[in-house]
Amino acid sequence: MQGLHGRVLDALGPAIAGGAHPAGSVLRIEELEERFACSRTVIREAVRVLESMNLVSSRRRVGLTVRPREEWNLYDPLVIRWRLAGADRAHQLRSLSELRSAVEPVAAGYAARRATAEQCGELVGLAIKLAATARARDLRAFLEHDIAFHRLVLHASGNEMFGRFHDVVGEVLTGRTEHHLMPAEPHPTAVRLHADVAQAIQCGDAERAEAAMREIVVQAMAEMTPVFDDA
Repeated sequence: MQGLHGRVLDALGPAIAGGAHPAGSVLRIEELEERFACSRTVIREAVRVLESMNLVSSRRRVGLTVRPREEWNLYDPLVIRWRLAGADRAHQLRSLSELRSAVEPVAAGYAARRATAEQCGELVGLAIKLAATARARDLRAFLEHDIAFHRLVLHASGNEMFGRFHDVVGEVLTGRTEHHLMPAEPHPTAVRLHADVAQAIQCGDAERAEAAMREIVVQAMAEMTPVFDDA
């Protein structure tokens, strides 16, 4: 994040989400001012963001108290990013992968019934770009197209709740790449399955779209099994 409060947030957020400050820990404003060499105003701006995520609660003359993980806004993209960067990565990946398996296949099925012609064309185009960047082993470009593909499927479902899930999926896909959990060259089967999803949605075949998307998620989970085993 940008600015002084962003610097504070970039340090405190991962520390809390990663368990360096367990539930019940108290962080005092004065100590944070000294630690980060910034004003109380800057600290309070960062605190407001942490409070909006339910990571901490603030009380006058007490300071910041770290809340139990069960109370956090676990769907917040920053919370997801911070947890993926810390010791909780394996547990977070497992939870998010299981959540994806429950949502994305169903969303693909609805997309086959509701997607517009423009959305169908865009999905096919993204599937082609995924294939090209996979062959080139350009993981950064592949990630960009992969996020766009899954975001579009969720929005094409016509369900606004599924549509809001795109930030969660984006963070999972990004974290998988940034933490080197992707193979150097994306698996050909995964690339083909994306094309299968796009074609099934374009043809209005809900059953095939759902099945292909389920295979994508299952394969992604299988690739991360060694990480899960460390949890």
